[in-house]
Amino acid sequence: MKVAFDSRPVKDIRGVGRYSRCLLETLRESDRGEIVETHDPKRCDVYHSPWMEGALLRSPVPMVVTVHDLAALKRRGEYLRSGLRSKLRYLAVQRAVRVIVPTNAVADDVIEVLQIPPDRIAVIPEAAAAAFWPRSEAEVRAVRGRFSLPDQYLLWVGALRTPDPRKRVAALARATRTMPLVLVGATGRWSRELPDVQLTGEVSDDDLAAIYTGAHALVFPSDDEGFGLPPVEALACGTPVAASDVPALREVLDGRVTFRDIDDLDGLLQAAESLPRPAPAPPAWSWSDAASVTWEVYAEAVTAPVTWRGAQRRRRTRSVPERPGSVT
Repeated sequence: MKVAFDSRPVKDIRGVGRYSRCLLETLRESDRGEIVETHDPKRCDVYHSPWMEGALLRSPVPMVVTVHDLAALKRRGEYLRSGLRSKLRYLAVQRAVRVIVPTNAVADDVIEVLQIPPDRIAVIPEAAAAAFWPRSEAEVRAVRGRFSLPDQYLLWVGALRTPDPRKRVAALARATRTMPLVLVGATGRWSRELPDVQLTGEVSDDDLAAIYTGAHALVFPSDDEGFGLPPVEALACGTPVAASDVPALREVLDGRVTFRDIDDLDGLLQAAESLPRPAPAPPAWSWSDAASVTWEVYAEAVTAPVTWRGAQRRRRTRSVPERPGSVT
């Protein structure tokens, strides 16, 4: 089997980049087929876009698309501000032979919002990258010195170049706490103006693993998530996690992290400050597991009924969704 894999997002600093890098590396270790890094799938058997931006309206071969979340489509204001290009991407996803999602929570959204049948959806969880494991005291001391970190701190990890309403970082910075709050991720002007926080900027995976290890706890205040990789990475480094209680995080992390109500950021920080170490182990699922199931999805796509694959070319008159929850 020859798989065209759209590798453009591997340089993305967000979770889609982490997903693409880890999955691509593990797929290449398999002997189940050939991986070609391209977003032009001609002369291949199947095309996999690991992000919605790479979905094709007219794919010449069966197409698999990974949908990490549908937050923008579920938020009417964000959807209405999006351009035609974004709306066409949703239409392209509807034409995929198989859709991969990281949780059942996202699968439910894909079924409800994009009206994609359940039998075309595969739930394949994500995992911590190999770099994330508890680091030595010497490594922790080194990153504390390199980034001028305090001895005790709460940690948040993610992209900070532009504000993301779901992440609620500004509200987290204003909430009541007694420990310093360290934010790790590539910064933008808005994040550099946040009050009473310490920014590290973008860091390497080895440094991030040591920063996770040295933190008292990770706080994860998102009010909507598709999976939640930072909590899994923190657990892999032995660091406890306090998170807002949203469906995807509950699905992935129930019994492993402390949850607080979405509207209680003060309570979330208080819970984080009281968490004991060591943390529970992360979910046992690995990227090798994910790659194995992804190969199975490719095989399903290649052998999908010809009538369905032909429907991709016939659906030229379908319009893009006019509003969240509606597909015409």
